[in-house]
Amino acid sequence: MAVGDILNEILTSPMNIGLLAVIFYLIYKIIRDRNDGGRGPQKPAEPELPKLKRDFTIEELKEFDGNQPDGRVLVGVNGSVYDMTKGKRFYGPGGPYASFAGRDASRNLATFNTEPNDKTEYDDLSDLTPAEMDSVLEWESQFKVKYDYVGKLLRPGEKHTNYDEELETQKDEPETKKEN
Repeated sequence: MAVGDILNEILTSPMNIGLLAVIFYLIYKIIRDRNDGGRGPQKPAEPELPKLKRDFTIEELKEFDGNQPDGRVLVGVNGSVYDMTKGKRFYGPGGPYASFAGRDASRNLATFNTEPNDKTEYDDLSDLTPAEMDSVLEWESQFKVKYDYVGKLLRPGEKHTNYDEELETQKDEPETKKEN
């Protein structure tokens, strides 16, 4: 069978023509997405929120689910709180992990569950299996690299840390000068 016969066979069948159209469209999309970074039309950058440094109770954390006017998204994991605002398309309202916003997501991350966790009490995670705890630790290590640490997720009765005093102490310490 010659090349001409193959082309004739492909181009005379409506189904083959339809498949070719789909293939060319997908190739076009792949090339276009590579050229513009896959972002499509550029939106103006949202103003960056000031860094937050404080501890939270479970109840206080609920306010930071991305639905407030400033849109800040905080997520608790393994006793720490991270500012996920720059990942709002994932963790903010309408995102695939929106159920983690404003909550302690540790148990959900351990069990690969994206359903909302409406626990109102601190979860010490003591009943997780070693494999589930490894999963939580892996997620936490990713969050440490990618997002800003805000503070601790407080256990009942635990006091808030005054981070302003810590920052003042750091400012008062003399800087060490390098010897030439």
